[in-house]
Amino acid sequence: MAEGLLRQMAGDRLEVSSAGVAPTHVRREAIKVMAELGIDISGHHSKSVEEFEGQEFDYVITVCDNANEQCPVFPGNTKRIHWSFEDPAAVQGDELKRLAIFQRVRDEIRGQLLDLIRQTSAQNRER
Repeated sequence: MAEGLLRQMAGDRLEVSSAGVAPTHVRREAIKVMAELGIDISGHHSKSVEEFEGQEFDYVITVCDNANEQCPVFPGNTKRIHWSFEDPAAVQGDELKRLAIFQRVRDEIRGQLLDLIRQTSAQNRER
């Protein structure tokens, strides 16, 4: 969800990639709640962080504690940011409960990304 949100929010100003430490598939609940915002992630696929090892990034953002603990070190001046969100894929319950959690986490991620974009934009203006 973070990749889809950031791509939509940043447009062509940023190159966005995402990966997981234990990739599986893009959950249908994630596809559904992102579609509510007009963002289509149905064509996205889950990638392993190992695909990106050795590459340089300006930022690496982890969105769950497990990813933060297992994320490799990237070369260069990569700024690591960790946001601890509940893993919506781990939530048990009926579809309405799962969708509610996916919506909440989507909105929390969106808020953090908006803050990051504002901060980096302000820093870039100061330079």
